[in-house]
Amino acid sequence: MTTATRQEVLGLYRRIFRLARQWQAASGRVEDTAGEQQYIRHEARTLFRKNKNLTDTDQIKQCIDECTARIEIGLHYQIPYPRPIHLPPMGLTSLRGRGLRSQEKLRKLSKPVYLKSHDEVS
Repeated sequence: MTTATRQEVLGLYRRIFRLARQWQAASGRVEDTAGEQQYIRHEARTLFRKNKNLTDTDQIKQCIDECTARIEIGLHYQIPYPRPIHLPPMGLTSLRGRGLRSQEKLRKLSKPVYLKSHDEVS
C-alpha cells in the first residue's frame, strides 16, 4: 500500500469515528442514537480489520469507494445501515429459461458498490 493510499484509508477511518461521535438518530430518541452510533463503530472496526491485509490496489480502491459511498448515503438518508437493493426473484433473467446459477451471477453483478462487503442480497 502506498503512503498516499494509507493516509486516505486512515483518514476515512478517522472520519467514520468522528461521524459516529456526532451521529443523531432520525427519530431523535437517545436509545436509537446510542444504538446507531455503536453500529457505525462496530461496522467500521469489523470491515477495516477484515480488509487490513489487502495488497491489491484495485481491491483497496474498491473498498475506499464503498466506504465513501456508505458515508455519503448514510449522511444523505440519515440511516447508518446499508440500503438494501430490491430485485424481484428471477427479475434479471430472460424468458428463455436461464438457470439459477446465472441468476445468482447476475444478482452479484448488479450489487451496488456500497454493498460489496455484504454476503447476502436482500
